[in-house]
Amino acid sequence: MEDKYSNLRLKFLASMLAFSLIPLFIVGISLYYQFDRAYRTRVENNLGSLLNDRRHALDLFFEERLSQLYTVAYTQTFDQISSQEKLNEIFDLMQRRSKYYVDLGVIDDQGHHVAYVGPYSLKGVNYKDSDWFQSVRLRGIHISDVFLGVRNFPHFVIAILRREGDRSWILRATINTDLFESMVKAAQTGEYGDAFLLNEENVLQTSSRFLGPVMANPGIPALPRFVGTRIMTQDVGLRSMIVGATWLTSVPWMLVVMEDPQEEYLPILQTRSLALILLAAGVAAVVLGAVFVVNLMILQLQEADRQKALLDADLMQTSKMAALGRLAAGIAHEINNPLAVIQEKAGWIQDLLEEEDLRKSENFREFEAAIAKIQHHVDRARNVTHRLLGFARRMEPVRHPVNVNKVVEETLTFLENEARHRNITMHVELEEGLPEVISDGAQVQQVLLNIINNAIDAVQKDGHVFIKTHFEKPLQQVMVEVRDTGPGIPDEILDKIFDPFFTTKKLGSGTGLGLSICHSIMTKLGGRIEARNSPQGGAVFIITLPLQAPGASPAM
Repeated sequence: MEDKYSNLRLKFLASMLAFSLIPLFIVGISLYYQFDRAYRTRVENNLGSLLNDRRHALDLFFEERLSQLYTVAYTQTFDQISSQEKLNEIFDLMQRRSKYYVDLGVIDDQGHHVAYVGPYSLKGVNYKDSDWFQSVRLRGIHISDVFLGVRNFPHFVIAILRREGDRSWILRATINTDLFESMVKAAQTGEYGDAFLLNEENVLQTSSRFLGPVMANPGIPALPRFVGTRIMTQDVGLRSMIVGATWLTSVPWMLVVMEDPQEEYLPILQTRSLALILLAAGVAAVVLGAVFVVNLMILQLQEADRQKALLDADLMQTSKMAALGRLAAGIAHEINNPLAVIQEKAGWIQDLLEEEDLRKSENFREFEAAIAKIQHHVDRARNVTHRLLGFARRMEPVRHPVNVNKVVEETLTFLENEARHRNITMHVELEEGLPEVISDGAQVQQVLLNIINNAIDAVQKDGHVFIKTHFEKPLQQVMVEVRDTGPGIPDEILDKIFDPFFTTKKLGSGTGLGLSICHSIMTKLGGRIEARNSPQGGAVFIITLPLQAPGASPAM
């Protein structure tokens, strides 16, 4: 039976958890997945916007520098601008508008630095063999990669070619790398963010925060030129980074911006931690709730099954008693008729013995004794059939207020001599203030007398019998418990002791009808009688009487 409830408990629990947790997991995971995807898309879009903004700013920077140099070159002749005073005046004017220039120089078509304004002594230096000199003469414009040059310091130059008749000359300016690098670093965000420029040979054109100084190789894969922006995740050193890249349009340099995912995705990580905590709390609440509800259901089911078993047992016992009553009535009726005939004939023979002259017969006394025995045993048989008829007869109880404590005390007066004779101690514990029950006092006393007498018989001698009364207020019923220190009731016959004619007493010591009659009486009174073995040893009988039997009213 316990396995049945255990299996049922597991099935209920599994069903409740499945129908509760599966939707919870599906909804939670779906919401988290949607939030994660939306937030990652937002981070990538923000990085793409940052790259586009910074690329436009750098391209605009180069366009402005070229426009300034074009304006200067095409508003001045070679003779004018090669004058040191004029060049100083122009450079001073340019520096007033911006501090991006380090120096400014004029180079003739032979590569001679004919005029120069700046912190270095570069006047007279010849660049005829320099790559940038050849490039600017070929294309008219040249923006160099960062190189060391004559000054042996990383820098880059912007040069434009001015053709003046059959003569050409070059106006060249060196860009302040510190200011330019600050423009690139403006895209750098967070504790581990980075921003730098790479040329087509994958060489740093500005310093990197973690990958090296300017003109160093950063050690990351080179990317071919592409249009637009690219966002990717790449391992940089020991850290995985979100990498965004875009090529500038005015110079073949690639702008790279790196962001730390731990910083950018921090809201996602915090949301995930919070979601996991809430999910764990939700799962714990669901599991505890399911266990509580299932246990409550199983307890209710066990109580319902127990009540049903008791009801079935009562119905079966009642059915047995009814069948036995009908059988007893039939047997008694059938036996009474021949008994009446036998008794009548025995009486007639006795009259004949007295009336006729048989007294002189030497067997007269034997005839008289035989007739007397016939009448005696007929009387005994009639008494048995009378008891059978009394057992079968439905005696309706007469209900009135009954003080159960008083009934117990009166019952004990009938048995105290027997208990004293056997040296049995009666322990009586009667609850004070016990409410009266509406019942048949005589029948209740009959039941108590039978039960206590059985307890004395079970103890035999030198033992104890405990009698206790108690009021169960929630159930509105009075209970009488009778416990003895006898051998107890064997488990294999515990469910048979209320059957008619079932007895454990010696042959001739009992009819086996006592407990059956007690059970029948208690059923009629709306009460209950139960038997079990005590953990301390001995048998326990519990009599339960309702304060008011259903449908009963006290006799007036």
